[in-house]
Amino acid sequence: MNILITGCNGQLGNELQLLEKNHPEHLFFNTDVQQLDITNKQAIDRFVDENAIEGIINCAAFTAVDKAESAAELCELLNAKAPEHLAEAIERRQGWIIQISTDYVFDGTSHLPYTEEMPTCPVSIYGKTKLEGEQNVMRKCRKAVVIRTAWLYSTYGNNFVKTMIRLGKEKPSLGVVADQIGTPTNASDLALAIFSIISQGILPGIYHYSDEGVCSWYDFAVAIHRAAGIENCRINPLHTSEYPTPAHRPHYSVLDKSKIKKAYNLDIPHWERSLECCIKKLINDKNA
Repeated sequence: MNILITGCNGQLGNELQLLEKNHPEHLFFNTDVQQLDITNKQAIDRFVDENAIEGIINCAAFTAVDKAESAAELCELLNAKAPEHLAEAIERRQGWIIQISTDYVFDGTSHLPYTEEMPTCPVSIYGKTKLEGEQNVMRKCRKAVVIRTAWLYSTYGNNFVKTMIRLGKEKPSLGVVADQIGTPTNASDLALAIFSIISQGILPGIYHYSDEGVCSWYDFAVAIHRAAGIENCRINPLHTSEYPTPAHRPHYSVLDKSKIKKAYNLDIPHWERSLECCIKKLINDKNA
């Protein structure tokens, strides 16, 4: 198949590119804004037609959650309208699209893991536009898969893992929110899951994917320092009220992964194991 990947320079896009060599049966078109402006419907239509695209993995998004509160128009364009354009273009060719979404489509008031059937109720501009993007893709393309994920990190780009390691080496103490609960997700694990979906065949619908297990951001930070061998920085637990941000964040965003595990027979690793693998890779890359 000819497969278009958007947002190829992001965390997930980079991890997908690493796996492409394992799938020589497909031809991949890795794009970011320099190669394809996904806010331009005509540019998308032209690219999809000229390259006979049969499937799209849309990793592109406006992901700066706090900045989104003051950039609603741009956020809407990238997170809602662009996926709609992509879905329309691939539907014309009777192809498929995988749209990456987020736990922020929920308000975080549940105390049970969120299933795909539970009502959405985003409480931030980011969450609202990502939900709209989901709905647009599902409406415009019959072979659409939406994957909601959470707390994504990798060896690429800026993320919580890298920030905690950097600050842990610079500061004697850090305060990290302890009353927001979710699951860290290594982008490489999500990339593997996406290739499993492509290999086994598109089953349209909404799915949840994160690594296994549950923790707070505080627990996550402690595990990061432990895995990175940082011992001279004390991490203090904070309440959300002590660390105000422009965007409201869900207090509880654990995702139930039963549906995707059953549909695609996925063996999902525990978040701590995946975190250790990521940090080992970061350390090895630095020493190389």
